[in-house]
Amino acid sequence: MNEKQFGYSVKLALNRGLTLDARTLDRLNAARFQALDKQQAADRTLVLASAGNAGGSFDDRRAIAARILLPLLMLALGLFASNYWYQSQLQEEIIEIDTEVLTGDLPIDAYLDRGFDAWLKRSSD
Repeated sequence: MNEKQFGYSVKLALNRGLTLDARTLDRLNAARFQALDKQQAADRTLVLASAGNAGGSFDDRRAIAARILLPLLMLALGLFASNYWYQSQLQEEIIEIDTEVLTGDLPIDAYLDRGFDAWLKRSSD
């Protein structure tokens, strides 16, 4: 019998009209009010609710992995993928410029640009 069933059976017994003395009734009434105060105090506490496992505890190692390590791993993978994509784009751009320089297809304005000249000197070193 769980706690709810026990409470229900006590409620039914009390509703049937037990003959109790005044002292016992006062003690039961005081215990009831004390229990209600504790319940209301518990309702005012702050809890962290999340989708999926709202009742999980922070002491569980799997919960720590799921809540902290997994998002950090995803962030690290995202940063790695972003850097890899940027480096590949940069490498393709350099290959395209080198190909145009070697084939002579580069516009004349590129040769006149001071930044391009500095880039050629820096890349040849």
